[in-house]
Amino acid sequence: VATESEANFISVKGPEIFSKWVGESEKAIREIFRKARMAAPCVIFLDEIDAIAPKRGYGYGDSGVTDRVVSQLLTEMDGLVSLEDVVVLAATNKPHLIDDALLRPGRFDRLIYIPPPDYATRLEILRVHTKGMPLAKSVSLESLAKRTERYSGADLAALCREAAMNAMRRDAEEVSMEDFEEALKAVKPSLREDLLRLYEEFTSQLK
Repeated sequence: VATESEANFISVKGPEIFSKWVGESEKAIREIFRKARMAAPCVIFLDEIDAIAPKRGYGYGDSGVTDRVVSQLLTEMDGLVSLEDVVVLAATNKPHLIDDALLRPGRFDRLIYIPPPDYATRLEILRVHTKGMPLAKSVSLESLAKRTERYSGADLAALCREAAMNAMRRDAEEVSMEDFEEALKAVKPSLREDLLRLYEEFTSQLK
């Protein structure tokens, strides 16, 4: 995103925000937005935002730190200090846990559900991660793509790595279909059917 827009990029993982020192977590939020304003045009990417901004008032046993961090994030996004040329993006696997106030207009204006890769996308991901890998003629990426429904891109990358490791353990010169078969036993899809239903229901509620 930042590359396409030729903007600066600040990436933050949710759990990294929190500190054992009183007030430091809120300060970290303020500092992220201060740096973004100074570096504008800038994209702030908040990964695992459910860790930064879960629903308030649920009593997480953190002496109110989580609630204060959410309040600070809302303050920054509400633009008491101008956010001109600063775009905030976030990602989560747990959208139902995010504080409702963040999902109101003027904060995160657009919510985009990214479903698991379809067959064609899985095939392309497998091709990317096996490029340069000595594959035996027995290997059918098409067959693997059909059998990896609910696998994420990261799952497919892990599957290819595991197959390559299987070949190395055999001291083989090529990665065979058998190596992938064993990898399929070891690497399971991270996207459960119940989670996918949850995502779809959450998305439909916001339309």
